[in-house]
Order: sequence, then C-alpha cells, then structure tokens
Amino acid sequence: MERLRKLRAGISHHDSAKRFTSLGIDVYIGHGEFSSPNTVQVNGKTLKFKSAVVATGGSAALPPIPGLKEAPYLTNASVFNLTALPRRLVVIGGGPIGLELAQAMQRFGSEVTVLIRSGAIMPKEDDDARAIVLESLLKDGLNLQFHLKFLRVEHEDPKEEGDFPLIKIFVEQDGQEKVFECEALLVATGRKPNVSNVGLEKAGVEFNPKDGVKVNDQLQTTNKSIYAVGDCCTKFQFTHAADFMARIVIRNALFFGKAKFSDLLIPWATFTEPEVAHVGLYPRDMEAQKIAYDTYTKQFDDNDRAILEGETEGFVKIHVRRGTDRIIGATIVGAGAGDMISEVSVAMQSKVGLGSLAGVIHPYPTRAESIRQAGDLYNKTKLTPAVRSLFRNLMAIKR
Repeated sequence: MERLRKLRAGISHHDSAKRFTSLGIDVYIGHGEFSSPNTVQVNGKTLKFKSAVVATGGSAALPPIPGLKEAPYLTNASVFNLTALPRRLVVIGGGPIGLELAQAMQRFGSEVTVLIRSGAIMPKEDDDARAIVLESLLKDGLNLQFHLKFLRVEHEDPKEEGDFPLIKIFVEQDGQEKVFECEALLVATGRKPNVSNVGLEKAGVEFNPKDGVKVNDQLQTTNKSIYAVGDCCTKFQFTHAADFMARIVIRNALFFGKAKFSDLLIPWATFTEPEVAHVGLYPRDMEAQKIAYDTYTKQFDDNDRAILEGETEGFVKIHVRRGTDRIIGATIVGAGAGDMISEVSVAMQSKVGLGSLAGVIHPYPTRAESIRQAGDLYNKTKLTPAVRSLFRNLMAIKR
C-alpha cells in the first residue's frame, strides 16, 4: 500500500489544478451548482456560460442492508487507505471491482470471503469466462458464498486505537441464518451517478438517481447548452469511456461537431488473474437482436508462449457475422487479455475482417498469435468441398 500511494502521488499531477491553469484555464476549487439554465455558482461567485458539461462521476452504491451505513465499511475509493492488513476481509459483491480487490487481498495474506446475492460471479461475462476466473479464485483460497439474502450488519468499535473493528454480516442461505465475521468489510455492489446537490433541476437538466443525467447521442442533456460525460450519465463506467466522451463534447460544444456516442467502440477488462477482456457484442446480445453469427475459439493450452509460462487457462473467442469475416464481438481470458483485446478493437474500428488478421505476422512466441490463429480457423471454412476438389485436381495435374 505504501508503494501504491507513492506511485499514485507520482502521477497525481495529471489531475492537478496546475495542469489546467498552465493552459490558461480558470479553475475554481469549491462546490459548483447550477443556479439557472446558463449560470453556475461556486464559492459565492456566479459564472455565466455558453456551454457547460456535467462530469460529476459516480460513487459506490450501498445495498439497503440494515446496519451497513453505521458500520465502518470500505469501498473502492477508501480501501487503498488501509495501512495494516486485516486478518479477515469480507467482500459484498461478485462483480469486477469486488473480485479484483478480493483476489489481491487474499494474495496479500487476508482470509477473504466473498458474499454474493446471485448464483454467479461477473454476471455480464460468458459462462466459460466466469468458470476460468472462478477456478482461479478458488485455487487462491477465496471463500465464495452464493444465493444469499442479506439480513443485517453489526459491528463493535476497536478496543484500542489503531486496532480493527469487529464486523458481523448476517445472511440467510438455504433457509438458514449464517454470520460472517471480519475486521474489514468491502462493499462492491455497483456504482451510482453523482447527481444530487448539483442544481440540475434549476438548469432544466433531466436526471434520475439510478440512471443519472439523461443525454442524447451527442451527449447533450435536456438543456441543449449543457452536456454530460462519464459515470454520471452512462452505464459504461470506465475511465477510458469518460475520456472519449469528453473528446466528443469538446468537438460538439466548441467546434460545431456532430460526433455521436453510439459510434464509440468501447472495450473493457477485468483485472483478476487471469484477466477477462471484451469488446463488441456478447452471444446473448446477438441472439436478442436476431443476428446470425459464427464463433472461432483458440484455447491458450494450444499456444506455445502460454505453455512455456505454465499459464494455459483461457482462450481467444471471436464472433463474426455469419457469412462474412466481419468481427462483431470478442472475449479474451488469460494473462495480458486487457492488452490483447486492443488488436481486435483496432480491427473492428477499422473494419478489418478476421480473415485478414490471419495474414498479419505476429512475433513468435506470443499469446497474441492466438488471434491470428482464430483468423486461420475462419479461413479454413472457405475451403468448401468444391474448392478442395479443385485443389486436388490441380495438384494431380502438377504431379
């Protein structure tokens, strides 16, 4: 944690006020709030604007468990402030944030228990991807509990200064009440948009506490002079998504652009070990939209680099629109998946087909060869019986 905080401090200048003031931007530190459709108040000063953007982000959403708000719980924002290792850690939630931190803390030496209301981890991912991550978590020694109904949370304050509290989480599982004790409780049950106390009502900006600020495809709110970006207005709650949303707003608000959010191709990765990365559509999406597709999969147990490093769990799975090599979705599970997915993202963005990826030379030995080999699998499907017969006849003539 000391190393992490040191590194974080070293890159903090990227988000400093000085970075912006050096560019000639006026920065006001304080609570900003809309006071009318074209004014903002901060520190008692009224600022009039031609265009504005709401970028208030999101925060951890707390489930309605009695006693939780009163307990000394942690979130993804506060867990990195720990200065001592808790002997036992309980994580509520089986999504990406909860599992990333649970696995890390287990490897640091905590006894980690993950409490999950549903019957699966990482519910957005495919079953085969989840299964590989689940096996890795269990191998690390995590205790995962499923199908829970949360009853209440109780806690006892530390006996001495610097000690951890004692926290008890009461649940119902299979009709029986159980209790899990820990010294630290991490709540990772999703995020909510920060839309309260911003004066959005006074600005004529439509919003709701669950979905955040309502925006159109140009990221304009119901007040056409006000835009919104990031976690306060989208389900794609990733730093890189907010970055590119901000680029759209700059073009549209300042340079009369017509850039659309729907044109963005947004990949994402979960940094468990192994990593899970995805871009485009999932099979369930294609089935819901009645899109016919074919899938080409290369397992890492058939990849020389993965074999040599002893990390053969995982795969490259690429979906194409049936009858074409146009890539419409991909999932990669394995070491470095978050880096590898970018090659597929570039292909999709540039409309390069899977068959063309087969002709791209990759360094040997690398895991990324599996992407090229998935292209080989597609190209083999073009070898129809008629084409095979033609080749045989040609070879017979050459002999």
